[in-house]
Amino acid sequence: MSRVALKIENYSSEELKALLRKDEKFQQGVRLYACYQVSKGKKPKELEDLYETSFKSICNWVNKLNEGGVEALIDKEKPGRPPKLTKEQKEKIKFVVLEQSPEDYQYNSSTWTGLLLIDWIDKQYNIVYKKAQIYNILKNMGLTFQKSKGFYPEAKERAEKVDALKKTSRRKE
Repeated sequence: MSRVALKIENYSSEELKALLRKDEKFQQGVRLYACYQVSKGKKPKELEDLYETSFKSICNWVNKLNEGGVEALIDKEKPGRPPKLTKEQKEKIKFVVLEQSPEDYQYNSSTWTGLLLIDWIDKQYNIVYKKAQIYNILKNMGLTFQKSKGFYPEAKERAEKVDALKKTSRRKE
């Protein structure tokens, strides 16, 4: 009887790796286990492929453990610019985008665009964003940009006029 090879069907290797890297407790465990293996005599060079990291990182983990204990193996919060919008403001934006029309705010459009949203945020909260950033904010809120097909009522009138011109311009023989 032959053995069945195991396969992961619902996730790619990259997706699994990203999930592992997101969990700080797991990351701490990996670092701690690498340090454990170094304490058992393994060389950091031998562990590079196993942990998919550099020799330098493994050495840093061992040094952090020696200096600060197990807690030192947890990633510290990375500094960055604080967000301009509060959680409440983001929730309001999400509600406006999903539940209300730009026409409710005197915009001449039936769908929200990045530029309309930038203008709305500026008027509501006096916060100015660039076009690219507004799409990043929407993505972080779980929203995606949907391109709609424009509807222009005057297009039908124009088509009728063009058809009328075509009919009258024909020569009758």
